Amino acid sequence: MKIAFCLFKYFPYGGLQRDALRIARLLLDRGHRVEFFTLDWQGERDAALPVHLLPARGLANHARYARFARAFAAVARGFDGRVGFNKLPGLDVYYAADSCFVARMARRPFWHRLTGRYRAFVAAEGAVFAPWSRTHILAISAAEARRYQAAWGTPAERFHPLPPGITTDRRAGPDAPALRASLRAEFGIAPDEFLLLAVGSGFRMKGLDRSIEALAALPEALRARTRLIAIGRDKPGEFQRLARRLGVADRFTILPGRDDIPRFLQGADLLLHPARYENTGAVLIEAVVAGLPVLATDVCGYAEHVAASGCGRLLGDPFSQAELNAALAAALGGPQRPAWRAAGIAYGQSHDLWHLHERAADAIEQVLAR
Repeated sequence: MKIAFCLFKYFPYGGLQRDALRIARLLLDRGHRVEFFTLDWQGERDAALPVHLLPARGLANHARYARFARAFAAVARGFDGRVGFNKLPGLDVYYAADSCFVARMARRPFWHRLTGRYRAFVAAEGAVFAPWSRTHILAISAAEARRYQAAWGTPAERFHPLPPGITTDRRAGPDAPALRASLRAEFGIAPDEFLLLAVGSGFRMKGLDRSIEALAALPEALRARTRLIAIGRDKPGEFQRLARRLGVADRFTILPGRDDIPRFLQGADLLLHPARYENTGAVLIEAVVAGLPVLATDVCGYAEHVAASGCGRLLGDPFSQAELNAALAAALGGPQRPAWRAAGIAYGQSHDLWHLHERAADAIEQVLAR
């Protein structure tokens, strides 16, 4: 089959983008032809996976996305199937990596629902999830699938649940001590210091400002022995200014996306992920199987794996900064982290957390074969 994949933007360290590429390569290996359509592609290209840039002008993102959707509909007519990684009309399959926009906006002041942006995004979401749509949904989060069904009344038979899909190199292996030693040596972290890790593009949504505030709120002696490294693709200025204002700029580092995340998972002492909203949060499972204790909010789709594994603590909704501050101090100052590490490693050895991309490729083939 000839299959068109579309997404607004591709960059190498985005979770959705990595998933799209892995699924495309699996379908390619199965004998299908896959072509990408996007507004912007950053990073290397695979000669076997053609990339088409569809220019779409507009002062606002929602206007550009609407024009992109119309352009994609026109060029994809000659394909056997259309797979979207963002919400667009006319898709055969949608990979549901984004959270439910209607449910998210219901928590915000009413005037947000009076804007052109709101109307455009609701229309795009309805084109995928409304009862009259024919689009099938690859659901990577059971909790988010329930939110979509509650908001739109989407028939259950159009959802295809997928397991998580982290790579096996995230698991703690025999090289864990060497990875830890090399990472801490690279960044000059002493054996008696704590390293907090924050991973994920979109720093505000991931709660990086909350993590910086929690670092600053640690008791002075503990704060002097604690470092926070954030890794991801976003504008760093706001967060660097916050760290300076709170007096922890010397304890805080922002790094762009990297390929050596397993080193950080072993070199750190705690993953901080107090996200405001997160459809899944693959880094939570990556930390669990690496044996890295997790402190996160329970609004993340994959927070259920933190709870089930016993590899950390979840903070409830509504969020309390004071609760996060106290939980961080307790986690660093208490004796529970070795037990959390052992529980996470055991969970990774007994659960299927790896086959998202294979099951997604299966579902795409089944839907398009109909």
